[in-house]
Amino acid sequence: MAAIGTNELVIITIIAAIFLIPLLALIDILRNQFKDSSNKIIRALIVLFFPILEVFFTFFLG
Repeated sequence: MAAIGTNELVIITIIAAIFLIPLLALIDILRNQFKDSSNKIIRALIVLFFPILEVFFTFFLG
């Protein structure tokens, strides 16, 4: 029986981060109030199609 090594743990962590960070961005977008409701829809679509870009904008630029 093989144990999980360091390489496998790093890969699992990276894969989990790839799915978890955009999910957190979507939750943040849905919880915030926007002046225009179309902004929320646009930002949610950007998270779905361009997750890395929108995560940068959501968490670092506000």
